[in-house]
Amino acid sequence: MLDKEYGKGTEAGRRVPVKGRNFDLGHGDVVIAAITSCTNTSNPFVMVGAGLLARNAVAKGLQVKPWVKTSLAPGSQVVSDYLDRAGLQSDLDRLGFNLVGYGCTTCIGNSGPLAEEISEAIQTHGLAVVSVLSGNRNFEGRVNHDVRGNYLASPPLVVAYALAGSIMVDLATDPLGVSSDGEPVYLKDIWPSSKEIAKVVRKAVKRSMFKRRYENVFEGDEEWREIEVKGGLTYGWDTASTYVQNPPYFTTLSATPSPVTDIADARILGLFGDSITTDHISPAGAIKRDSPAGHYLTSHGVAFHDFNSYGSRRGNHEVMMRGTFANIRIKNMMVKGVEGGVTVHYPSGDRMAIYDAAMRYQEEGVPLVVFAGKEYGTGSSRDWAAKGTRLLGVRAVIVQSFERIHRSNLIGMGVLPLALAEGMSWQSLNLTGDETVSLAGLADIKPGQWVEADIAYANGEKRAVPLSVRIDTFDELDYFRNGGILQYVLRSLARAAA
Repeated sequence: MLDKEYGKGTEAGRRVPVKGRNFDLGHGDVVIAAITSCTNTSNPFVMVGAGLLARNAVAKGLQVKPWVKTSLAPGSQVVSDYLDRAGLQSDLDRLGFNLVGYGCTTCIGNSGPLAEEISEAIQTHGLAVVSVLSGNRNFEGRVNHDVRGNYLASPPLVVAYALAGSIMVDLATDPLGVSSDGEPVYLKDIWPSSKEIAKVVRKAVKRSMFKRRYENVFEGDEEWREIEVKGGLTYGWDTASTYVQNPPYFTTLSATPSPVTDIADARILGLFGDSITTDHISPAGAIKRDSPAGHYLTSHGVAFHDFNSYGSRRGNHEVMMRGTFANIRIKNMMVKGVEGGVTVHYPSGDRMAIYDAAMRYQEEGVPLVVFAGKEYGTGSSRDWAAKGTRLLGVRAVIVQSFERIHRSNLIGMGVLPLALAEGMSWQSLNLTGDETVSLAGLADIKPGQWVEADIAYANGEKRAVPLSVRIDTFDELDYFRNGGILQYVLRSLARAAA
């Protein structure tokens, strides 16, 4: 199944050699195993469990498979304190789970690149390799550009899959490896008991650790304290910064909102499928060199190794706009068979990056709409998924159904959420992306009402399509009429101060 979807024509068990290495790779191989800083590392029982499993594995002579990139990034320095006190960090170190820092790493896309030889083998042979991580985010295309699947697991199981080296292994029945005396070792042979874990936790985890680590938490470390602060009541924007820029949300803000204008002859920026996540819309992971955001950073003198991630640069709208709809796995059905943020500009028919097309449409004064399927905006409620949509010039998002928070966020940015009638989809409308869409009467819409979209097809055909206005409350209507919740709040503050 994996090979049929991602591979290049042979059975799922196919393995290929890795240049310059004495191992091969296949579909389902675990290339990243990360104990990350999300929810699991707040639980000392699972962290101690991972350490004990590592200790037992080391005692058996097991090693992590050589193609697995391992890391340990707790959310707190207290974790390091009790792992050291229990003597377990050294066992984790011996399996490659070395401390890489505290805070978001792998699940935010900061795993770093795979070894060049491994990356080349994956790309050349179309391998569907995976990551296993203990975080709470496994969105498509987020962890690493070379990784197709991302599986969430407890810290002990992250260690176990690093030993097994493949997600295709049944941990209940298949051995993780071979011991130093040549015998197969199974997960049950090294899994620590609850009693053993509790005993270590009672001995190693102390209240004093938390008190010591957090009593000066607001002072920061030496590097933090050395940051120069100019002071003042307002922030001094640095126009040379590639991390923080003054966003353009209020450049045309007036004391009172202008009436909402109709959408006339809008072009379609994208035709997307079901379960488009907020990470598809606004990725948080690594920035590709050959992407609009990558070109922007390069033009501002940022070296590729300093690109960092979209999540780290979310204070710069120039980066985030260029990253909108730029997830490496997103599929715009206007460009079939292609993954990534690509679309077709009409009427020219030119294929280009979604950001470049949006900027071209803005120069031409053409509004935009987006079509998608069910559960649009699912996943974490990232505000940039709505901000980026608005900044690209999208006036309305037309889908079969919304994830509730993203629907609200779109309204909060002045983007109109519209739902197709039950049983209707952009596929049933035979849309290909070269149509135009018009919506009238938007200045007078009410929560939950129906409007008609007039769709003009390239062959001259026209069709009126009923759409449900997914502005569900009068408060949301106020936000929308103000151009967004930020504008609404500022106007409210100004009226209160007058």
